[in-house]
Amino acid sequence: MSDDMLLIWLVVGAVAGLIAGTIVKGRWGGLVGDNIVIGIIGAFAVGGLLTELGVSIGSGPISVIATAALGAVALLALSRMARAA
Repeated sequence: MSDDMLLIWLVVGAVAGLIAGTIVKGRWGGLVGDNIVIGIIGAFAVGGLLTELGVSIGSGPISVIATAALGAVALLALSRMARAA
C-alpha cells in the first residue's frame, strides 16, 4: 500500500468512525476518541477483507466511505456490546 493510499484510508476511516458513532448512538470522543480509532480499524479491516474477497461496492469516494462506514459500524457495535457485557 502506498503512502498516499494509507493517508486516504486514515482520513476515510476517521470520517467513517464519526458516521458510525452517530449510527450506533455512541458518544463522540474527539479527535483521538474511540469512534475515530475504531473507524480507522474498521475501514482497514473491512476494506481489506472485501478487496481480498473480490467484492466491490462501487468506485469513487462515496463507495470508499460506505465500505469504511460499514466496517466501522460493525466494529463499533461489537465494541459497545463487549463493554456492556
